[in-house]
Amino acid sequence: MSQDSRFPRLVALACHDLRTPLATVHGFARTLVRSDLQEPVHRHVEMIEAASVQLAELLDELSLLARIESGRFEPRLETVDSLALAREAAEQLEDGTVAVDGDGVPVAVEVDATRRALRQLARAARRHGGLESVTVEVRGAELEISPVTAAAEPVVTGSELRELGAAAAGDLLRALGATVAVADGRLRIRLPEAA
Repeated sequence: MSQDSRFPRLVALACHDLRTPLATVHGFARTLVRSDLQEPVHRHVEMIEAASVQLAELLDELSLLARIESGRFEPRLETVDSLALAREAAEQLEDGTVAVDGDGVPVAVEVDATRRALRQLARAARRHGGLESVTVEVRGAELEISPVTAAAEPVVTGSELRELGAAAAGDLLRALGATVAVADGRLRIRLPEAA
């Protein structure tokens, strides 16, 4: 095994091994949140639970990148409506930060990972663009996130590695056969249509 192929495998192994202690932290935090705790302890436990969810997502992203990098990514493609996928991604973000509109078509993607990728890209466009909200316009298999400012463009395209989620999102979408590009202040993602 070469050094180039060994490192992604070590990263994937580390992600796998970190899930067990993280699951313990998350499980106990969730149990404590349901308890009758006094403030500010209740709020602190809620923060621990939320942080454990964030850590799990980061491990998912890192593991995904390691599989793509090592050539071991084997997507489980499912058919889903592109508009429904975009709406589900937006619902997982803070209220009012992403508006979704348009008309969908059936696309063939790894649903959970693609939903997470769309969420990460919309979040990165908003956060790194200094914006209150962004819009996702769905035109069949093409999704357009806008506006994408000059400051956000290198982050959402992955050319500047400042956010793991955005970098993983672009790599995942390309590994699924999608195209990802910014033009005229808009991030255009063309998902593979279902056969």
